[in-house]
Amino acid sequence: MQIALFEAPPPPIPDLAEADLILANSSAGKDSQAMLHHLVQLADVAGALDRLQVVHCDLGDVEWPGTRELAAAQARHYGLPFHVRHRTQGDLLTQIADRHRSLRAKGDTTTPAWPSPAARYCTSDQKRGPVRVLITELVAQLGLDRPARVVNCLGLRAAESAARARRPDVADDDAASSGRRTVSTWLPILRWSDRQVWQAIADAGTPYHPAYDSGMKRLSCSFCVLADEDSLVTAARLRPQLAERYMALERELGHTFKHGVSMERIVARARALGPLPLRADGSALRMALAA
Repeated sequence: MQIALFEAPPPPIPDLAEADLILANSSAGKDSQAMLHHLVQLADVAGALDRLQVVHCDLGDVEWPGTRELAAAQARHYGLPFHVRHRTQGDLLTQIADRHRSLRAKGDTTTPAWPSPAARYCTSDQKRGPVRVLITELVAQLGLDRPARVVNCLGLRAAESAARARRPDVADDDAASSGRRTVSTWLPILRWSDRQVWQAIADAGTPYHPAYDSGMKRLSCSFCVLADEDSLVTAARLRPQLAERYMALERELGHTFKHGVSMERIVARARALGPLPLRADGSALRMALAA
């Protein structure tokens, strides 16, 4: 008896031909880089390439050096409009210190001011909020006499975490929508593997950040609260001065950088191993495609 094999249905794709604005969020990291290449192809087929734009949220000093310029270069490769936004009240380290003072002013001496998987205010305030302001500006520029249809694209992947694996490919964003716009959040590469991501980068021919060749697995904040300890040690070897600033803030706040993981320990391990230079030798791409 033969067993019938069924292929999984393709992931849903918004109707790009009907979109008034397609916004690609770019961190300049490998996932958003691969997503942008994929988006360009899909938008071109849909006849909507003229509605595709790119936004990069500048995280300030906590961002890897050259990230903003790289995001701009990746957008320029496709001839796409490029926007930069940031949190106007200050960068992440400033926000953490401000949050600490706010918590203490309320008499809360136990809640850590650091972001955490359960308190991702870094994403909501440093990225999602500024992007919503940009969407408001771009929709106003369209001058439509009806609500604009906006597709907001993020390079999140299910392989990164269980929480992301539970997210839908496409969802209405009621919080970002209004009487002047309807916003859908789309995760175009949600189901992609690491190899698919690196293959798209190879196909695109666009440069990727040297942090990957230097041993980093992801390009978010240099010291992301979601990173594993070994990655944080590598980051501290690549950016020792920034690691020292994190350690000083940790001591000032009285709470460890992550639950069970102190920046003091990260810095001690990094010092024992010695500093690392950022290098760009193509090794991350070669290793990913050879796997």
